Amino acid sequence: MLQLWRIAYRDLRRNKRRSVLTLIAVALGMGLLITVNGLIEGEIAGALENNIRLQTGHVQVREESYDEDKVSLKWEDLLSDAQGQAARAQALPSVRAATPILWASGILGTRDETTGVRVFGIDPQSEAYAPIREAIVAGEFLSPDDRSGILIGQQLAKSLGLAEGSQVSLLVNTSNEQPDQAVFTVRGLFNTNTPAYDEATVFMPLAKAQAFTRTEGRASAIFILLHRQEDADAVASALRGPTFKVLNWRDLNQVLLQASEISAGIMNLLYLIVLAVVAVVIANTLLMSVFERTREMGILAALGMKGRQIMTMFLLEAGTLAVAGIVVGLILGSLGVLYLATVGYYIGTEAELAGASMVFGSTIYARFSPSGMAALSVAGLVITLLASLYPAWFAARKEPIDALRAL
Repeated sequence: MLQLWRIAYRDLRRNKRRSVLTLIAVALGMGLLITVNGLIEGEIAGALENNIRLQTGHVQVREESYDEDKVSLKWEDLLSDAQGQAARAQALPSVRAATPILWASGILGTRDETTGVRVFGIDPQSEAYAPIREAIVAGEFLSPDDRSGILIGQQLAKSLGLAEGSQVSLLVNTSNEQPDQAVFTVRGLFNTNTPAYDEATVFMPLAKAQAFTRTEGRASAIFILLHRQEDADAVASALRGPTFKVLNWRDLNQVLLQASEISAGIMNLLYLIVLAVVAVVIANTLLMSVFERTREMGILAALGMKGRQIMTMFLLEAGTLAVAGIVVGLILGSLGVLYLATVGYYIGTEAELAGASMVFGSTIYARFSPSGMAALSVAGLVITLLASLYPAWFAARKEPIDALRAL
């Protein structure tokens, strides 16, 4: 086997230009796939993290009858002992923050424009809203006893021509299904760098939201953040009860997880197409080599080299080109992922196209995926060897007398 590899290596060096160009093609293809794989991994992971910290939490407790799509404010759909349930959840060692939250649909309006928003009634003192507190870019955060102040996203304020201190009208549905309207003061603007979220979210203190919607101290859910995401199932089991449901982060992010699975399937198909093109390049190189070395094959066969040995020699040439190209591609791809993980890929307001259920940031940061890199490397090598079987078989099947006639 070692002798066959030496012959294969010598043959690769015989036409250095062609071998180098083939290696470059493999390296560029592999490097591109690894970079794209890292970007997609970062996009999905980033969206999931944003969803968890801003919208869903790791765990939620809700009434069994609550329908998130309808944003119901009926008393029978809301938690009546929200503070007590939040306190019980907060007492668990795995829980970092647990707080009641009230959701309502609303219409935010100025003299000239209106837009639909989702109103979040929150406890401003809860650690769960540290990301919002840190995202304040103008004005100040809410206080629990504020009865006339709201927070809105910087992008929403820009689109409506609002600023810190502006007066704005907010209309919401109430528990008796009769809308109510009031004028609020914009206390501050926040920018979480997630356009879809920033342009459709309004925060107000929980007590004011409950009074405004006439829900009398009730809450839509208990929003729970954990120290470790892996503890979600254990916490959900500990909080489960007969009259309400407990959802973990997988239940709460089904749309995003399903979208990531579909995306993974499409990307795998694209990966296979690119790898197939790279494999064809190597197979073409070997086929050209076979035609150029017909006489050499005849001499080797006449000297006693068996067909399977000739076939193995060509496969070794293909494997050598593939492995060298994959190694260089891993280096190039890792550099690409490192760059995108540091600088990011800016998509701006295009992130809004994903909708409110998938909170994509305005900048996507790539992430290293060792499993993805390993899978692409193995797939590249296997596909290349499979594509090289025909040139190797074509060389092995030549009869010595036919090959020597080329002399």
